[in-house]
Amino acid sequence: MEQSAHKLELLRRIAELERQQLWHLDVEDDPETYPLMPEQVDYLNEKLINKIKNRIANHMGARFFDKMIANRQLIIKEVRGIENFTAVKGGRIVTCNHFSVGDNYAVWVALRDFMDGKMLYKVIREGNYTNPPKPFGLFMRHCNTLPLSSQPATMKKFLRAFKTLLERGETILIYPEQSMWWNYRKPKPMQDGAFALAVRNKAPVVPIFITMEDSDVPDGEGFFVQEYTLHILPAIYPDASLPRAEAKEKMKKENYEAWVRVYEDVYQKPLVYGES
Repeated sequence: MEQSAHKLELLRRIAELERQQLWHLDVEDDPETYPLMPEQVDYLNEKLINKIKNRIANHMGARFFDKMIANRQLIIKEVRGIENFTAVKGGRIVTCNHFSVGDNYAVWVALRDFMDGKMLYKVIREGNYTNPPKPFGLFMRHCNTLPLSSQPATMKKFLRAFKTLLERGETILIYPEQSMWWNYRKPKPMQDGAFALAVRNKAPVVPIFITMEDSDVPDGEGFFVQEYTLHILPAIYPDASLPRAEAKEKMKKENYEAWVRVYEDVYQKPLVYGES
C-alpha cells in the first residue's frame, strides 16, 4: 500500500515532538482558538434548546461512529477490567490516552452498559468548541462536552458544573496527556488538570489505557485500521492526608505508572522514548 504523505508527515512530527519531549503539543494543525465567554456555553444543558440539541447530537454521533464500527473503520477488539469501573460508586473521572478522534467513543462503548443510563461527559479544548474541526461541530458542542476556556469567568462556570456533575454521579472523561498523537502507542507524561480536579472534588480517577494492533483492514491511506483493547484499571483515590499539590502529584504518578505497566505487559518491551 502506498502511504499518504499526510500520515507520514504526522509520524515525522510525532517522532520530533517525542525527541524534544514536547508531550502536550498536538501534531496536527488545530483550528484557530477563539475565547469562550460564559454566556456562550451551557455546561449542564439547562436551556431547553440545548437539551434538544444534546439529544440530536448524541443520536447523530452514535449513528456516525456505529457506522464506522459496522464498516470496521473503528474496531474494538476487547474490554478488560470493567469490574474496576463498576466498583466505583458515584461520580468519577476516567482518564484515557488520546490518539484518535474516535477513542472517546470506544470508551463510551466500553462503559455505557454499566452507567445506569447516564451519559459520558468529555472535557475538550477551547478551540474544539469555539471553532471545531469539520465535520464534528455539532458533536463537539452538544455531545455532553465540557470545554475548557482561557477566560477566568468561564472557567469558574466550568468548575461549578464539573462539581455538580460529580455530585450527580456522572462520569467525566479527561485526556491527561492533553495532546492527540495519531495512533501513538506509548503512554505520554501527563498534565496536572485531571488530578487537580480529582483532588479538588475528592473524586476517584479510573485510568483507562487503550492498546492497539494492526487489523487486516486498510484505512485508505496506506496503513491498517487499529484494533483497540481497552484496559480499565483500578481506581486511584485522592490522599486526604496530603496537601492538595502533593495529592495531585501522587495521583498523576500512580496513573502514569499504571499505564506504563499495561504498555510494557501488552507490547512485551520496556517503555523507551525516542525509539520506535
